[in-house]
Amino acid sequence: MIDYDKARQLVMVMLKGEQKISREVIREKVQIVQNMVSSENPTGSIDWEMLIKDIESRCNVWIGTGTVLDYREDHKPWLPDRRSQIQWKFWKRYERYLEEEKGWSDKTVIRLGEFTDQILERLENPQRLGKWDRRGMVVGQVQSGKTANYTGLICKAVDAGYKLIIVLAGQHKSLRSQTQLRLDAEFLGFDTQLNRAFNQENLRIGVGRLTGEEFLTVHSLTSNADNGDFNKKVAIQVGVIPGGGDPVLLVVKKNKSVLSNLLNWAVSVRGEKDIENGKKIVKGIPLLVIDDEADNASINTNPIPLDENGKMLEDYDVTAINGMIRQLLDSFEKTAYVGYTATPFANIFIFPQGETDRHGKDLFPESFIINLPAPSNYIGPAKVFGIYEDDAGVESEKGLPIIRPVDDFKTFIPDNHRKDYIPPGLPNSLRRAIRAFILSCATRMVRGQEKNHNSMLVHVTRYTDVQKKLADLISEELTFLRRRLEYGDGNTSEPLIAELEDLWREDYLETTRRVKEQISDPLIKDIDWNDVKQSLYRAADKIQLKIINGTARDVLDYRDHPNGLSVIVIGGDKLSRGLTLEGLTVSYYLRASRMYDTLMQMGRWFGYRPGYIDLCRLYTSEELVTWYRHITLASEELRNDFDYMAALGGTPKDYGLRVRTHPEGLFITAVNKMRTGTEMELSYDGHLIETVVFHTDRTTVESNYNVVDGFIRERGSCSGNNGRKIWRDIPSTVITQLLRGIIVHPESRKANPEILRQYIEAQMENNELNRWTVALISNTKPKAKTDRIGGHNVGLVLRTNADEKCEKYSMTKGHLISPTDEMIDLSEEQIIRAKEKMKEKTGKSPEIPSGGYIRGVRSPENGLLLIYPLDPEPAGTSKPVMGFAFSFPESSSARKIKYRVNNVYWEQEFGGHD
Repeated sequence: MIDYDKARQLVMVMLKGEQKISREVIREKVQIVQNMVSSENPTGSIDWEMLIKDIESRCNVWIGTGTVLDYREDHKPWLPDRRSQIQWKFWKRYERYLEEEKGWSDKTVIRLGEFTDQILERLENPQRLGKWDRRGMVVGQVQSGKTANYTGLICKAVDAGYKLIIVLAGQHKSLRSQTQLRLDAEFLGFDTQLNRAFNQENLRIGVGRLTGEEFLTVHSLTSNADNGDFNKKVAIQVGVIPGGGDPVLLVVKKNKSVLSNLLNWAVSVRGEKDIENGKKIVKGIPLLVIDDEADNASINTNPIPLDENGKMLEDYDVTAINGMIRQLLDSFEKTAYVGYTATPFANIFIFPQGETDRHGKDLFPESFIINLPAPSNYIGPAKVFGIYEDDAGVESEKGLPIIRPVDDFKTFIPDNHRKDYIPPGLPNSLRRAIRAFILSCATRMVRGQEKNHNSMLVHVTRYTDVQKKLADLISEELTFLRRRLEYGDGNTSEPLIAELEDLWREDYLETTRRVKEQISDPLIKDIDWNDVKQSLYRAADKIQLKIINGTARDVLDYRDHPNGLSVIVIGGDKLSRGLTLEGLTVSYYLRASRMYDTLMQMGRWFGYRPGYIDLCRLYTSEELVTWYRHITLASEELRNDFDYMAALGGTPKDYGLRVRTHPEGLFITAVNKMRTGTEMELSYDGHLIETVVFHTDRTTVESNYNVVDGFIRERGSCSGNNGRKIWRDIPSTVITQLLRGIIVHPESRKANPEILRQYIEAQMENNELNRWTVALISNTKPKAKTDRIGGHNVGLVLRTNADEKCEKYSMTKGHLISPTDEMIDLSEEQIIRAKEKMKEKTGKSPEIPSGGYIRGVRSPENGLLLIYPLDPEPAGTSKPVMGFAFSFPESSSARKIKYRVNNVYWEQEFGGHD
């Protein structure tokens, strides 16, 4: 007999290879399966319309391309040459599992394959001889599928020849156990709680149960049991050693003693004395370390001591876990380290040169940073909270109407309560949230999602004793609600059914309507109150209550509930990172942290909500909503900066990174993780804004050429030097009019013409930027190509194209201008003053002062526009490509945004040429 899941699998298999999957194509394939089922089982109960909507939802997921910051000088490309020689057994098995068991569409699995190829090819060839070391970072979104990504990477790495895989899975045993469970099912194929070493008799799960698949040999020296972390004695008993013919997996906590035992075991079993440094190292065994939540516990938070000249001392002490991870990597001849995180704030402030003899290099992702795009069906911070500021070039987005402000919690759970605090009772907002959870569970039942998991998060305190008291109060409330739903309300004047109906009509109906206007999800269907009413008791009766913390014995194991687990989860720190709450619908969250990364990681409500995002509710304070909106803006801005740098072909070490700070005391991350960061106030004032990525299509190139040609022609006579044509005292209105006409590539984010125009107009109101110097730059080299622009013969400027595929034209190292060009409009006196300021600040005596100092001596009333007609050959165009650079003077009246910047950013602004 074919059930719903089997029918879905058959249809998804039929859709493989379809170029365009429309509703009509899906309906056609469903009809074929329906005919098959009807002949076998005429009375079958499959909801075929729901199946069509389900498959449409899975297939209409759009995923963008990842962007990469790369460093390849120490890397030998290998994957294209070896790809056809590798038997991709683990990966192909995982592909099939995602399609058949998880219901992923063909194109989603293909895109995962592309992303994991991007990462794998940046690791080293495991067959490469000699010593090598690769360190990278993958940035995703909270709850967006990073585990699926690194599971796919592990499968491919093992297929390619990596023999030892170590996954660093958080600091809590529950998260470690959850990660092991996932890898048991999706990589190993057997239950490690029963047997860690591979055995044909092992209990097969996940990929191990796929019909017709070979049971692949791989061992684990850790298990999914609560106490299944690495143990040296158990490892010896298992009798598996790294570097044999079979791959070995370890999933371990970030714990000093665990990592120390692991290191000692590996070195004692396979270590050899290294001739160069006398240390024992493991040779010939390629090691892959996956650091899940790489910004948590892995960062060295100790200060880096400097000598009297500001140089780092050769050896210093680091924090325990950071030191153990570095020593582990330093003790292997061939290593690849990949950190995964959704909140890379701490990682970008790692000091790249922080190497010591004892620990080796720090964990700065010097080899690559990959920014993973979120799929179109991902419900992330921007969709939940919205983005309302666009001054930094971040697109605004309307938040979903699922947040419910809580203002009655001060007497229930004060911010500064102690561990012996006794809550006086549940506030009305939490009672309402529990009722909302029952309604959401019942509605999902009516929508055909009865066997799906449902979770409610209650996160209001980190103290375990207070959590227990809170659990007692919630348990009493649940019992009260169940009894009234089962037996009726008795003599009460406020019937529960009527209360729930009011909540349904006042909240749920309107929210569903508004969500459907914002999100296209065919699984969200309108339903009748009477149907929901019939399911209320079943929904409430199914709900369990669990406390998840370091002392409670409750375990959150969704595997034990094939018909769906409905659970209210009360917890604190253990719910703050990594732990997945399946089917999370209602969150009651008051726990305050003042750190961006901690707050964002506490947001367990992010993720995928097919068919029920309209039923989700977040009950929290107005203050926390404001904080989350700011952090969302800062996060999106940082991701945009990653994309911008990647478009320019840079390396992780090349570019400075910045994170917007909060005006009311939020911290980007723990203060001790940002010791190398510097706070700066940034705006367009005092900055050079360049177009560094360009369109290459004929229409855009010719349009910009014609706009500049007309603009220069209208300027009339000019002065000049070194071939440059210069016009002074140009009114700002002329510049803003030019900005309305030019087209800038979206990857030149800082040079967004509309935002530049708005800034200039705002400064004009402050009686600044009233006049401009305009310079048309000309290449004076004898062999330079020439063109006639605005009636002037100019030499075309030659710039290398960093985009090897020539899909766009981007500047190598991200700069359009030459260092001396910014001084075109300065007097000798101003140049001397800029040099003096730079010497005073840096101790350097340069011939050419850095751009920051040049802009510091220019009058706030005067801006500089440099126009670069670029040689069309590198761009593959017929007309010259027009480049623009805006040099803005410093201003005391301009709106400034405070950022924390890393050392590279500061150096680029004030330490050298930009």
